[in-house]
Amino acid sequence: MNHIQEVAARLRGLRDALELTAEEMAHQCDVSPEVLAAYESGESDVPVSFLHRLASAYGVELTALLFGEEPTMNSYFVTRAGKGVKVERTAAYSYQDLAAGFQRRIMAPFLVTIEPTDSPLTLNVHSGQEFNYVLEGEIELSVGGHVTRMRPGDSIMFDSLRPHGLRAIGSTARIIAIIS
Repeated sequence: MNHIQEVAARLRGLRDALELTAEEMAHQCDVSPEVLAAYESGESDVPVSFLHRLASAYGVELTALLFGEEPTMNSYFVTRAGKGVKVERTAAYSYQDLAAGFQRRIMAPFLVTIEPTDSPLTLNVHSGQEFNYVLEGEIELSVGGHVTRMRPGDSIMFDSLRPHGLRAIGSTARIIAIIS
């Protein structure tokens, strides 16, 4: 089973455990029932922004939805170099969770590797704020209709209720993304 199908199975399991209809969960998470059905079937990749919104709405850990593991630490959690929980979200994105073992976190830090693509930007919207810091490569980032290019050392913080998306330009890029 690939990662998209594993996340889809966890979504279905959560909805079943909460005894919610697809319409109820879709409404609570601000997506159409058709979009939720595509996520739950594994036909469509589930954006981290949606998983974050779902985790917040139902009081579950983002880590449990993404990786199927419950965090265990509540005072501190160390992630050693190269040891964060990794997931290939799409062909263009790879996420490494830098605090997967920390319970009840209010932000989610990721090391994100982005492969260049000619595909149009996919825009996401979720509650909270997001911080991105470019480590390597160059990215094109759109926030609320404003597009900017960012290089190593550049950072941005924004209201993630604004439609946003990014892509690597020219070569592989790596960023630190912190989602709250």
